[in-house]
Parts: sequence; C-alpha cells; structure tokens
Amino acid sequence: MKLKLVALSVALLATGGAFADTLSKVKASGVVTMGVRDSSGALSYTLGDGKYTGYHVEICQRILAGLEKAAERKLEVKYQPVTSQNRIPLVQNGTVDIECGSTTNNATRQKDVAFVVTTFVEEVRIAVKANSGINSVAQLGGKTVATTTGTTSVQTLRKNKRASGVEFKEIFGKDHSDSFLLLESGRADAFVMDGSILAGNIATAKKPSDFKIVGEVLSVEPIAIMIRKDDPLMKRLADDTVKAMIKSGEMNKLWTKWFMSPIPPKNTKVGLALSASTKAAWDNPNDKPMEEYAQK
Repeated sequence: MKLKLVALSVALLATGGAFADTLSKVKASGVVTMGVRDSSGALSYTLGDGKYTGYHVEICQRILAGLEKAAERKLEVKYQPVTSQNRIPLVQNGTVDIECGSTTNNATRQKDVAFVVTTFVEEVRIAVKANSGINSVAQLGGKTVATTTGTTSVQTLRKNKRASGVEFKEIFGKDHSDSFLLLESGRADAFVMDGSILAGNIATAKKPSDFKIVGEVLSVEPIAIMIRKDDPLMKRLADDTVKAMIKSGEMNKLWTKWFMSPIPPKNTKVGLALSASTKAAWDNPNDKPMEEYAQK
C-alpha cells in the first residue's frame, strides 16, 4: 500500500507542479493542518486552550495517522478553527489540509472541494425553549428564527418558509454557539440547524432542560469530512481509513462514545441514537451529495 501511495504521489507531481497532492505537501513541510469547529456539537468542538475534540476530530486523527505513515515521517498536527463562511476557501487555498467539522456534502460544494465517504447523515430540526409552546414550523408565524450564516440550513429554512406559507423573521449567528445564544437569550424563538449540533449545544447549555428539539425533519443531509479537490491520493487514503473503521466496528464505538455517553468538558450526554440513514451510509460507503438523498 505504501509503495503504491508513493508512486501515485510522484506521478501527480510530474503532472501538476509543486505540491500537487496533500502527501507531497506534508512530507515536505512536516506539518498537516486540520480544520476544526468551535461549536459543531459532538462532531467538532473546542475544550479551550487550543484543544479540539469530537467524533469527526477523532476520525480525522485516524486518517492523519495513515497520512503520517505514508509520508514516512512524523507530522505535526496543527488545528485551524474555521467557520461556515471560510471553511471551503481555506481548504481550496491550502491553509487547511482536512476539514473536520459539520459540513454538508452537496452538489454545489463538490465543484470546489472533495468529500470523504459519508460518516454521518444529519436531520435538520428546530430547537426551542421547552416552555415556548412551539412544536412545528406551522407555529413559527410571527416569530424570530435563528440559523448560522454560511450553512445549508439557511436554504432549508427559506425553502420550508415558502412551502408552509408561514411568515417569520430570520436572524443569523456567525457560528453555531452564537446562533444558540440568540435562542438562549430570547432574541430568537427558535434555532434551525443539524439535529446533532442542536443536541450538542443543548447538552452543554447552562440548563439543558430549558430547551427541546421539536417538529418535523426539515432536511436529510450527508455530513462528511472535506479535503481538496483533485487529490486522488488523499481521497483514497481517507476513504480507505473510514471504510476500515466501519468494517472493524470502530465507527460504531465512536458513535457510542460521542453521542450516547457523557462527553467532556461537562460530562453531559448528547443522547443521539444511530439513525437508520447513517447506518445505511455505513453499510454502503459513498460520497453522494444531499441532492441524491432528497430524490428518495
């Protein structure tokens, strides 16, 4: 496997100029940069002091262990916080080598970046205060609804707004913790986002029992780790790592660890059971965009 990776790397360099692939880049520098999120639920979040953890962070660490082996040298892993707005440009321009947050794989984004096979299939839902009386989109009329700038949930929110005919005010947080704060502080009546992110923010809130996730599923979206486009070497290495984790049962163990068990720093439990959609993605590993899910 190692010889094949090196041979492919040499071939890519011959046709693409300097650092045509991630392996060559990190082999030369000794540094690999992981894009991480401050508040993407249990997928990727900060512990403070420049430390990051989560379900996707751990999967990325496994991928980078394979990259280090292929590079045949010790690699320094740097963590680069990214936002919904800048994550794609930072992967494109080489600042970030692998993005390990909560990015939806869709057809538009596939024109600019590549995605590792799906590790999580998300359901977009609504979070509200437990005493709000809101239980569905139909009850959002005249309310203020928050979501995060630069996410697919913005389009989902507007699509459901048109479909339901319900009029509400939109307000945007710069990141997920900011959007949740809008709900927590009463500036928003609801927060529309990936269910795992909602659950993660509720679990770490000052008083989790003050909030609940309600309503119909607004969208089903494959969430995946993002890498640079046109880098078949990195794509193969990352895909093979994830597939091996699924086959060995390690992925299922990680799910239990991050979604069904107490997690740091507050030792609270997200309580998100493995969905049939995510299990189906594991049973048949693929990098299909969300548009193909919508056709089902």
